[in-house]
Amino acid sequence: MSVYKKTVWQTTSAEVQPYRVGFLLIQNFTMVALATAIEPMRMANQLSGRELYTWQLFSDGGETVKASDGIAISPDADIGNEQPFDIIIVVGGVDITRSFTKREVTWLQQVAQTQKRVILGAVCTGAYVLASAGLLDGYNCSAHWECLAALQERFPKVNCTNCLYTLDRDRITCTGGGVPMDMMLSMVSRQHGKVLTSAICDMFLCDRVRPESEQQQMPLRRLLSSAQPKLAEVTELMEANIEEPIELEELASYVGISRRQLERLFLKHLNCTPSRYYLKLRLERARQLLKQTTCSIIEVSSMCGFVSAPHFSRCYRKYVGISPKEERAAVWSMSQSDSTPGVSELMPASHKALRVARAEPTYGAVRYLATPLAYEETKVSVG
Repeated sequence: MSVYKKTVWQTTSAEVQPYRVGFLLIQNFTMVALATAIEPMRMANQLSGRELYTWQLFSDGGETVKASDGIAISPDADIGNEQPFDIIIVVGGVDITRSFTKREVTWLQQVAQTQKRVILGAVCTGAYVLASAGLLDGYNCSAHWECLAALQERFPKVNCTNCLYTLDRDRITCTGGGVPMDMMLSMVSRQHGKVLTSAICDMFLCDRVRPESEQQQMPLRRLLSSAQPKLAEVTELMEANIEEPIELEELASYVGISRRQLERLFLKHLNCTPSRYYLKLRLERARQLLKQTTCSIIEVSSMCGFVSAPHFSRCYRKYVGISPKEERAAVWSMSQSDSTPGVSELMPASHKALRVARAEPTYGAVRYLATPLAYEETKVSVG
């Protein structure tokens, strides 16, 4: 890792050629991920008074690409452009498992074969596209927590981490939101020093550059990590053991408390039993797999620790309100209707964004958090 950082990132002040960065925009990409990746380079040029970085946007066929918020972006060129780059970054976003094309995957494979010195990267959910091209096999990678389940199940040769961003040899990947800014500021720091990086941070009112080793915060852990460390530790163990759930006695012993203490913590701070919360986690993972993969319902049931598909279906219907079969059918029917010409041409961008979001596992998540399943205290078996 240390050799990689020296040979790939470090530049000298004597170099006059700007660092060339290309962005492959995938349909439904996340605008904030693209913006936070580009802005540090723009500010580096502005503050240094030199063209330290250049960047271009690409798409399949050079066609206009719509972001997840419905805003259309006109790229600079088609992916067939022969211009060499130092880094090519895939910008992913919503409904990533169905948003990229075969031509985009083939092009990335060709780039990796013909441009030996190029670094391939991804932001937000873009790692899924690189993995689909076989370009992350044997690499560590970071991706937004929402698509990690699909990435891990679909590509077992990829070592998914929960780090904010990952630099592994000639691959750079990061999570979404504002994290691309941290990754790009880290690049600027390695290439042009901390003085320039600090000046960029001052301009963006950014108090620090988060290190690559920092973990992306899962929704609940962010709330519990400081106030209730034991509870946070247990929920982390639950999240890491979905396929083979751990018995409550074992969970309690792992964190050094009794089962009764564990149950009191859950009732006091989460208003539910540990068993009920564990079940909710497993059903949320199932929802991710149903919406983002082609795994059969039986396979999803097994991956999420259920002893039988019928039991899984009953629990799923009680939690979400529809059966696993209906959930998957709704996603695919929505995808088919959106591909029909003229269906959404007159629809406002905000409405289009909401339609696209229906395919995401977190669609309606806040509403589901308040469903009776999360708070009922009737006994439910682990399986």
